[in-house]
Amino acid sequence: MDLSEIVKEFAGAAKTDPNLLVGFETGDDAGVYRLSDEVALVQTVDYITPVVDDPFLYGQVAASNSISDVYAMGGRPLTAMNLCNFPARNIDKASLRKILEGGFSKIKEAGATLVGGHTVRDDELKYGLSVTGLIHPKRILTNAAARPGDHLVLTKPIGTGVIITGFRRGLASDELLMRAVDWMAALNRVACETMLEFDPHACTDVTGFGLSGHALGMAKGSNVRMRIRFKDVPRYEESLDLIGQGVATSVTASNMQAAGDFLTFSGNFTDEERWLIVDPQTSGGLLISLPADQAPTLVARLHERGNRVAAVVGEVVPADGRPGLEIVK
Repeated sequence: MDLSEIVKEFAGAAKTDPNLLVGFETGDDAGVYRLSDEVALVQTVDYITPVVDDPFLYGQVAASNSISDVYAMGGRPLTAMNLCNFPARNIDKASLRKILEGGFSKIKEAGATLVGGHTVRDDELKYGLSVTGLIHPKRILTNAAARPGDHLVLTKPIGTGVIITGFRRGLASDELLMRAVDWMAALNRVACETMLEFDPHACTDVTGFGLSGHALGMAKGSNVRMRIRFKDVPRYEESLDLIGQGVATSVTASNMQAAGDFLTFSGNFTDEERWLIVDPQTSGGLLISLPADQAPTLVARLHERGNRVAAVVGEVVPADGRPGLEIVK
């Protein structure tokens, strides 16, 4: 189901409020509402099903995933509210508490305040946050302002979707899963704060639609083409082996279908490499579009601050009549 078609008719009506600076016209990471000439609210909501059996780690990953949308807009998280879809049976209170403790640890790490939440009974366990942040109205980063000539920086490796699925099928090791979980639980705070020391034009975080879907969202919103070099994309090499064994998530195929002919591959690509580009991510990295001469320094500074995988992965070029994403070798 294409929800963008369902909500499209509401977008125009919502934008009649001049203080709504970012709505849902371009499928951005969060909404932004101006309170004054100096202050605007960044608002987002997200929750996920468990990605690991450990309830504390699951809570951390889910919270980091939710908070990430504020960082993708260039904002600072302020408050958070728990969203708990918890089963009435077959789960103990101690585990539920651990989930909330994990989420709370990331809320505190982000410098935000937990102000409450909402719980419903649901046969399928889900947890996440509604997050409100602050931003200056003139310093908003959207997915719709990338410029030809910009270079693209990615701050986390891709391949988490197939790793999670592979682990559930007994095909991925505990060590590989925990390596991926460490990245998923890591806040995008350092990436955001470092990015803001430069002059970024656009940003998005890479989550459920995969690198392809989120890069295409930026390309369409900005009316440009994205050219990404596959060899430079940070990734878990084991994810290619898992794809080769037939591992795929429940939305991998729909991500490829959604990309359609807006996504092209130039060069000799294996099927595994093509499917990795559409692999859905949980709490993925920031994809940042900024002036070409600033990109290497941004990456170097991220490396200095502990992120050793951040890389310049491509560039923005004119749309030439049609936005799109090209993966090259």
